[in-house]
Amino acid sequence: VLTIGTGMEEHANYGVDFINATKTIKEICPYVKISGGISNLSFGFRGVMKIRESIHSVFLQHAILESGMDVGIVNAHEMIAYDDLEDDMKLLCENLVFNKTPEATDDMLERTAYERACIDAKKKGLTMPRKPRGKFPNLPRKQFAYDNVQPKPATEPPLPTSEAAQNHTPNPYRNSNITHEKIAAIRAKATNPTPPKIDHCQPSDTYPESFPHFVRGRDSLREYITSLFTSRIAMYDGAMGTMIQNYAKKNKLEEEEYRGERFKDWKCNTKGNNDQLSITQPHIIKGIYKEYLEVGGSDLIGTNTFSSTTIAMGDYEMEDYVYELNYEGARLAREACDEVTAKDPTKPRFVVGAIGPTNRTGSISPSVEDPSARNVTFDELVDAYFEQVVGLMDGGADILMVETIFDTLNAKAALYAIGEYLEFSGLDIPVFVSGTLVDQSGRTLSGQTGEAFYASIRHAKPMCVGLNCALGAKHMTPFVEKLSKCVECFLHVYSNAGLPNAMGGYDESPDDMAQANKVFFENGWLNMVGGCCGSTPPHIKAIREMSESYKPRKLPDVGRPKMWLSGLEDLKVEDVHNHLGLPFLNVGERCNISGSLRFKKLMMSGDYGTAMDIAKKQVEDGAHVIDINVDDGMLDGLAAMQKFVKIAVTEPEVSKVPFMLDASKFEIVLAGLKWCQGKCIVNSISLKVGEELFKEQATLLKKHGCAVVVMAFDEEGQAATEEEKVRICKRSYDILVNEVKFPPEDIIFDPNVLTIGTG
Repeated sequence: VLTIGTGMEEHANYGVDFINATKTIKEICPYVKISGGISNLSFGFRGVMKIRESIHSVFLQHAILESGMDVGIVNAHEMIAYDDLEDDMKLLCENLVFNKTPEATDDMLERTAYERACIDAKKKGLTMPRKPRGKFPNLPRKQFAYDNVQPKPATEPPLPTSEAAQNHTPNPYRNSNITHEKIAAIRAKATNPTPPKIDHCQPSDTYPESFPHFVRGRDSLREYITSLFTSRIAMYDGAMGTMIQNYAKKNKLEEEEYRGERFKDWKCNTKGNNDQLSITQPHIIKGIYKEYLEVGGSDLIGTNTFSSTTIAMGDYEMEDYVYELNYEGARLAREACDEVTAKDPTKPRFVVGAIGPTNRTGSISPSVEDPSARNVTFDELVDAYFEQVVGLMDGGADILMVETIFDTLNAKAALYAIGEYLEFSGLDIPVFVSGTLVDQSGRTLSGQTGEAFYASIRHAKPMCVGLNCALGAKHMTPFVEKLSKCVECFLHVYSNAGLPNAMGGYDESPDDMAQANKVFFENGWLNMVGGCCGSTPPHIKAIREMSESYKPRKLPDVGRPKMWLSGLEDLKVEDVHNHLGLPFLNVGERCNISGSLRFKKLMMSGDYGTAMDIAKKQVEDGAHVIDINVDDGMLDGLAAMQKFVKIAVTEPEVSKVPFMLDASKFEIVLAGLKWCQGKCIVNSISLKVGEELFKEQATLLKKHGCAVVVMAFDEEGQAATEEEKVRICKRSYDILVNEVKFPPEDIIFDPNVLTIGTG
């Protein structure tokens, strides 16, 4: 009998190995007896007899009754009967003796420290310490008929709820028919020297009707992409910046060329503003597009518009030219794609409107002294992205790609803007989303894991999600694998050509980069592949040739929907068990002014730093979600909610879990929501405000991608009886699911817990 619980991995199986060996020895060596020195087993826990004898009790119960152990050297006076063990102690000992969990030794050491503290407290007449909770077995969740949904093969990625998307309505490419006032206002201030051509439809008989041919205005691009991405690994393009740098090495491309005739007297330097070249040097940009199409063999090319927002163009004082920059970037790509498609109509080429992250971030403070400081708001990001989207679509983009996402809040703002455009236009435009994990931690710059990033943006129903930039393909491998296991839509990668060298360049040759991407193809992880920094048309050609002998990723089967929340990490509510083993989501109540007098005092005094300690403690104590409520007549709730959330998202120990934003006023939860990069729960809405406002609020929350608590209130008041609770919840459900198209798995009903025992 050898010692277990030492912390050394090779010792962890000593107990179970003895038990199993005992049975085998007795089977193959007739009539022998088995003995052992039992105290050896628990030597690591000496000094606390209760712990040692509990371990011995579990060990002997199994060794004697299941394996036939006959003899042992024991302290007979201290022996404890197996059935007399406390349930939690029995579980700890079972885990330790049979090495059932990686944390078995740590859990027993924690219990040992408690028992030792009890001995000391008893000797000194002190208050007994609090008992560790221990581990409880997970209990099964109550099952309902709809839980027994058998997964079915997916035929396409999850669809947006719009009528156009649901019906696969082809985009008519007649943008002149889109006259919404917000879109018209952007066009009205356009700087284009001549009125732009914004219609891009083609005669329906331009090419044959069946796949792989495609005609704009006749065919559904959603259907075409599904066919393309399920038949082979599609090719995206490579780096625009690298190609511009390569051009500059062979040709003059200085300040004068960047300005061109149009901006020769511009008020500040513009060299480095690559997007501007779509206006001043269109032949360079179109030439790069065509190289990727003809040499690389790209099916889709991204527009030269990575920084074409009013926010990013502020560096060059060119905010007024954003519509034109996007229009020209897309128009040149449209021309290049159409020219190459005409040469081989069996391989249509598509324009992907590239939407970059801007040079500001909604989740990260620019001030070391003030974690609540920000240099941009959600609404400012939405306005900037909306203008970019209008220019891209008017220029002839087929697809919109939100890319190089280092802060998911920025991406959510871009997706919100795209959603607004799709709502105003009534179009079905495929949306791609591409995140950037900045290092081997596998997290974005704002701290999210790849899975949390996806959970935060999946409400936008992108057709394709993936990773680009920051890392080479080799370094991306574990993170791509994780995404491939959770992403419900198509998956892409366009990595850098390795990591940057000391000079900021990239050393991977086309063959090197193709080999680095091979692991993605071998494992069937991708539907689209391309290149980012350091890649060129020869790189794309080599990757394409490498990919041709492999099949694309299969869409995952469609099963029962689940509520999928996120902070810095993701959380599926239906898979959660709390510390008591119950299938139950613990929402921490102590950051609620009504739930904690201490928290209230801290908020009233403006001590947000100490208030964060309360939030951290809740997470440590087992809260899966943190409730945040600052409702008080003496507090500016709107300001307090925003400041608390802005600080909380910068605290990893707090923001790793999702938030529940809780307020009696809808504008307060909405304000807090605009500072959360993860998928939150909003608490709450109800029919108390009337059906129309209820639908309006629910629609807005759906656009933000959050889950929602719905209280059992209606126009007549609070539900108190069983019948009222059921009636109001069912009515709310029917409105939300059938009219608003709110995901039913993201609805939480609160049927009102009311006070009992009042007499």
